[in-house]
Amino acid sequence: MTQTLLPSPTTVHWGHFDAALKPVATINAGDTIVINSVSGAPVNLPTQAGMTIRPELTAIHAAVKPEVGPHLLTGPVAIRGAMPGDALRIEIVDVQLADDWGYNSFKPGMGTLPDDFPYERLVHHGIDCAKGIVHTSWGMDLPAHPFFGVMGVAPAPEIGRVTTVMPASFGGNIDNKELGPGAVLYLPVAVEGALFSCGDGHATQGDGEVCLTAVETGLTGTFKFDVIKNAHLEAPYAETKTHLISMAFDEDLNEAARVALRRMIAMVVARTTLTADDAYMLCSLAGDMHVTQLVNRSKGIHVMMPFALLEQKKRS
Repeated sequence: MTQTLLPSPTTVHWGHFDAALKPVATINAGDTIVINSVSGAPVNLPTQAGMTIRPELTAIHAAVKPEVGPHLLTGPVAIRGAMPGDALRIEIVDVQLADDWGYNSFKPGMGTLPDDFPYERLVHHGIDCAKGIVHTSWGMDLPAHPFFGVMGVAPAPEIGRVTTVMPASFGGNIDNKELGPGAVLYLPVAVEGALFSCGDGHATQGDGEVCLTAVETGLTGTFKFDVIKNAHLEAPYAETKTHLISMAFDEDLNEAARVALRRMIAMVVARTTLTADDAYMLCSLAGDMHVTQLVNRSKGIHVMMPFALLEQKKRS
């Protein structure tokens, strides 16, 4: 069964995750849902000809105000049977471009080089959805690789309302460009129903997202959800068709790197007959450590390990 969830003043929340939010859709484990997102505050909207502002975004701006953070999220979606201690398996079946424009910006005091660029710049890039091309404002064409920068579940109730800016154990503003069509994201469940939301659509982004933003745009995602009972995950992790991916977030990039590496070593040991010593060395020889993003206060590192190598020593 497939449902469709469209953005509207009653189906979005702006800038926060909160266990107290009521679900706007409910599905069964194993079901698929199509979720459409919008992106941008009024100050981010284009004025040039040929860029279409969807009426649903205008309606949301008129009725909903941001709280705590900047990201417009569609949801939350409750998944029947998901309980605290479980893991939510999110298969990203498809991601499609939904708007013919996206914005890109840097601001004073933000980004990776705030001393070099102590002023604000906002530009709009055209998007050819049919051809999958981003036409930059400076005249270069880039291939689109759409993915949702923010995918998350509700944090534990005792945490209360939290910003969408910083990624955390519940997911959120992960900004990992590997999480496109075909990837699978695993998130720890902290509340009944999990309460999944997504947004912060990116038409394309490099590792690091160094200036502050990607090409921020609206997307349509198709997601299939399953529940893994009593998984007791510590943190998000992911799989692509070819790689296992560990993740970590910390204001100290070095600490994020150490934690992401430890998590990969633990996953390799759990899936293979390798010792921790062997897994540590394997990560040095064949694992790829990436800077996910540098701009969300809590910086991100992810480590990628080819499944083909793990198959050689797969635990029976």
